[in-house]
Amino acid sequence: MKKDKKEYAAKIIKILSKEFGKLECPLGFSSPFELLTAVILSAQCTDERVNKITPALFKRYKKIKDYAGADPEELQGYIRSAGFFRNKAKNIIGSAKTVLSSFNGEVPQTMDEILKLPGVARKTANVVLANAFGKSEGIAVDTHVIRISNLLGLTKNADPVKIEKDLTKTVPRKHWTDFSFLIQTLGRRICKARNPNCAECPLNKICPGARI
Repeated sequence: MKKDKKEYAAKIIKILSKEFGKLECPLGFSSPFELLTAVILSAQCTDERVNKITPALFKRYKKIKDYAGADPEELQGYIRSAGFFRNKAKNIIGSAKTVLSSFNGEVPQTMDEILKLPGVARKTANVVLANAFGKSEGIAVDTHVIRISNLLGLTKNADPVKIEKDLTKTVPRKHWTDFSFLIQTLGRRICKARNPNCAECPLNKICPGARI
């Protein structure tokens, strides 16, 4: 990897950190399984919507065994507004059952193990490992990271796994979790897919995709 590309990534992080300050996981949770549940719900759904759903959900289902034994239709009723609620309910219940049967009731803390849970791909795994356990195993790649990493020239790929591989070669490991938050915040506030506000973007002087 060329040194200048690593320096470029470091500059992006420095600029965005100055702009947005210290960022934390936007999803509300009080346990690793609650975070896992929230991330499953966040697929093709906004974090704001998920945070409106989870208070009642977490009040109804307090322990992993409660999710494992949940009636699918009842659980679907709590999460319907998140979209794809049948499949999400299936994955939440399945994950709870797998945690109980295969991991002694504890959400696994390694990438290989957590990927064995139903509905968990690398993005979900990275978010849970980083924010529930403080473990940086990779970079969480969502739609914002896919789009903006390409605009910034940090990758030329569209596949999330390939993008993550490109980014982990360029972004310092100590910033892997922060990088996702910074890019996601940029995407939500400024670099919006349909109407990017390049004029107000703090990266407009270095971004090759800037429209100014």
